[in-house]
Amino acid sequence: MSAVKTISETNATNLTLVHRGKVRDVYQVEDERLLLAATDRISAFDCVIPNSIPRKGAVLTALSAFWFGRLQNLTENHFVTADFDAMPEIVRQTEDFRGRSTLVKKTNVFPVECVVRGYLEGSGWKDYQATGKICGHDLPKNLKQCEKLPTPIFTPATKAQSGHDENITEAEFAEIVGSAIAEKLKLRSLLIYWSASEYASTRGIIIADTKFEFGTDANGDILLIDEILTPDSSRFWSAADYAPGRAQASFDKQFVREYLETLDWNKQPPAPVLPKEIVEATTARYLDAYRTLTGKELE
Repeated sequence: MSAVKTISETNATNLTLVHRGKVRDVYQVEDERLLLAATDRISAFDCVIPNSIPRKGAVLTALSAFWFGRLQNLTENHFVTADFDAMPEIVRQTEDFRGRSTLVKKTNVFPVECVVRGYLEGSGWKDYQATGKICGHDLPKNLKQCEKLPTPIFTPATKAQSGHDENITEAEFAEIVGSAIAEKLKLRSLLIYWSASEYASTRGIIIADTKFEFGTDANGDILLIDEILTPDSSRFWSAADYAPGRAQASFDKQFVREYLETLDWNKQPPAPVLPKEIVEATTARYLDAYRTLTGKELE
């Protein structure tokens, strides 16, 4: 079997590159449409890892498309199509976009991340250990690592262009986007998380936490944007193996973070190269997340 081609960077000479993020390359396609090209880059601790993860971009694209379709009755979104053959001819001139690109409506993006946590892990677990709170939310005492919270909580964060995103309180969130918008984004995020979690539980997956992004279109309507509910933006745990009080087996990039934590690395660029076995195991986890949630094999 031939090796799967990885793409760490896309280059389309016939399109204008708007932004090159940690994972996605964003191109202008038409006045009101953009192309999001998900590369196989992977980041951890806000640093891009030197080597790429085969098929990662395809998983992010296909799984986001699945969720946009499933959740479209809950919120408007920016999704147009992820079908390469249905895209404008100017996009189809670049074959590297096939299977890893999404045509979307252009929006004015809110400079915040809308994080919802249903379980106590990650930076939330660290905050709780230090203060007994997460982003200003008082929580019961003596909760264990990865324990299910009494109710999901909204814990927004700044959206850093470089460096680390930072957790903020809801009051700080409202100062950034305005109180009326803040309330809409909070309620919408909690509703999406609840619906997605209910579905995922029927597939044997716990969505421990996730982050959403929103923007406004030319009419001022709020749209759900970017990727949603992928192994990059969420913690996916196996419900069958779940037990609070320890780290969980995951279907997401937490696996990479845990490997990096074993190294003598200060979490500043440049990031270390991942060994082959970690790369292969990461691809397997991403594919497993897609297969389990959708019931399909990735084409």
